[in-house]
Amino acid sequence: MENRVTVSICGEEYTLVAEEAPSYIHKVGGYVDTKLGELLDAAKVGRTDAAVLTAVNIADELFKEREASEALRAQLKQYADEAAQAKSEVSELRREKFKLEQQLQSKKER
Repeated sequence: MENRVTVSICGEEYTLVAEEAPSYIHKVGGYVDTKLGELLDAAKVGRTDAAVLTAVNIADELFKEREASEALRAQLKQYADEAAQAKSEVSELRREKFKLEQQLQSKKER
């Protein structure tokens, strides 16, 4: 279901249409408004330039977060592989222990 939500960005009203919940759309619009406002306050540029710079800054954040996410995925995969290896080693050690116990029991019975 598409939601139509009006958000205010840099003093202008925009109606956004999206599948996401209205609260999420407001959150996104608020984030863009905050970032754009910060840039307009800090730099002496027009709104168009500020909008482009804001888009570049947000894209930079996105790419850095993706890189961090990929690094975490790789680390999790490594941990999972190590855990699987450890589990395999534990199983092998249990089999070895069982064999030794059987041999010991067999020697005691003689």
